[in-house]
Amino acid sequence: MQIGEIADATGLSRDTLRFYEKRGLLRARRSANGYRDYPPEAVDWLRYIRLAQTLGFTLSEIEADLPLLAEPDASAPQLRAALERKLTDIDQRIEGLQSLRGELARRLGENMATCPLQAAAPTAPP
Repeated sequence: MQIGEIADATGLSRDTLRFYEKRGLLRARRSANGYRDYPPEAVDWLRYIRLAQTLGFTLSEIEADLPLLAEPDASAPQLRAALERKLTDIDQRIEGLQSLRGELARRLGENMATCPLQAAAPTAPP
């Protein structure tokens, strides 16, 4: 498949495909005229990348798990573990955001005549 065909099949831009190729996430053979020629299974691989990104995985995390996809059935336990780690990470981020929200709400509820950040900021030297 040429770059335009794979872009149409996946909904990704040509620039994104080139970026993924540059990072090593995608491989293409080069024809004699220099055109990229992607294997048909690249469509499924790109869908996996996009799904992983929507689930909160970074490209670096996806790159680290590349070998897991060579044999999806055999790698299911490792992929499940990666999803569980991501879920734990998200839960921790939610807790941190809830704590931050509580602190912001507390500051907004303080005396309206003073700056809500004044108590947090160190006093400037005279």
